[in-house]
Amino acid sequence: MSYENAVASMFALGHELAQTPSHKFDLAHMRVLLEEMGHSERAFRSVLIAGTNGKGSTAATLASILRASGLNTGLYTSPHLVRINERIRINGVEISDEDFAGIHGGIDGIAEGLMGAGKLPWHPSFFEMMTAIAFSYFAREKVDIAVLEIGMGGRLDATNVVEPLVSVITDISLDHQKFLGNTVGEIAREKVGIIRRGGTVVTLPQQPEANDVIGNAILDLDAAGVSAVQYVPPMSPGSTQYSALSTQKNPSMYRYPVQVQGKEILVETRLVGRHQLRNVALAIAAAEELGKKGLDGITPESIEKGIRETNWPGRFQVVPARGGWPEIVFDVAHNPAGAWALRSALSERYDDRPLIFVFGAMRDKAISEITEILFPVAREVIATRPDNPRAASPEEIRQAASRTGADIELVPAVSAALERARDCAAKDCVVVVTGSIYLVGDAMRILGLRA
Repeated sequence: MSYENAVASMFALGHELAQTPSHKFDLAHMRVLLEEMGHSERAFRSVLIAGTNGKGSTAATLASILRASGLNTGLYTSPHLVRINERIRINGVEISDEDFAGIHGGIDGIAEGLMGAGKLPWHPSFFEMMTAIAFSYFAREKVDIAVLEIGMGGRLDATNVVEPLVSVITDISLDHQKFLGNTVGEIAREKVGIIRRGGTVVTLPQQPEANDVIGNAILDLDAAGVSAVQYVPPMSPGSTQYSALSTQKNPSMYRYPVQVQGKEILVETRLVGRHQLRNVALAIAAAEELGKKGLDGITPESIEKGIRETNWPGRFQVVPARGGWPEIVFDVAHNPAGAWALRSALSERYDDRPLIFVFGAMRDKAISEITEILFPVAREVIATRPDNPRAASPEEIRQAASRTGADIELVPAVSAALERARDCAAKDCVVVVTGSIYLVGDAMRILGLRA
């Protein structure tokens, strides 16, 4: 099977969230598939990362630290921005087209055989297939450690069949309520499903409802709870580190000192936005715990190097003005918590420059809340529709954003919306492309940018 046919076959399974809950949330079927594959998920050590926001940034930072420590490191994330291969990486390099097609073909054949034998009631979903491909690739390439980002939830996510050395829980807020629950507490109960009895979980203090659920799960499972709070720089006005962070004019990198393993290192991260400091802290704490569990080479120096070398596109990614285009910010603010983080980062970096938003979102997202957070800081808003069956139409966005009072221009095609933003951008304007990872991916593809 060619690469093009393999990708087409994957997308023919439907979107990740288009499966019924019974299809998506059934680890028994995932285990049947993996058993027939020879249990590739047992061939490598792993870390599981769950949460609502910051999973990908934390995973990317931790994987970069482990790679800088000399470990053969796999990274599995979702969704992708431009190409499906982005989801599966070893030492920062995407799986090749040839390897993706070959492994997909083998697993697809196994799945068909299991269905024919009555061992599977239906074909594995898109996300189950992606996870199986990642596990097979990591096992074949003999990775020392794989950093696995939970796709959604945690308890019944396809990645949750591994036995992680460390579990990490990032910030939890409302998202995917249709699948996970209508309160932060209900959602947190799905996330803590990645904690193992007697295992280790790294997290940070967050909303009280989430704190209660995480704390009770740690107690019930006799797990070791590790707080990363010592690695988050103080934010109180008057502190040296607060001043060092906030006085950089248009910062493209945060710099601040922390103590790691009894030695001071200089954290330098291109992940802009104060919320990212929490994600970096989680990655540092997780790396330390992995070192205690026998992974060699994790030192203060490798942690410092790994953070500095982390690249995670689409998260407050700034593309300088070029070729007639103004400066563009790409950010995947797809829920209210992400919108607040984006607004804070925009205020910090562009407090005196007009902003033009190109906005698109999935219909099942909290569009009203997101737009009420973001649109008040925009000079102009252009509503568009990314290439995804779940995407809201520009008209639906305008209706959902009616309380913002924003003057919203409707431009359905993403390419035309970008051109419109370029046409109306004054010399000192900044174009902000946000609202959905699918919009960011479409825009990057149109502009010829790689993730």
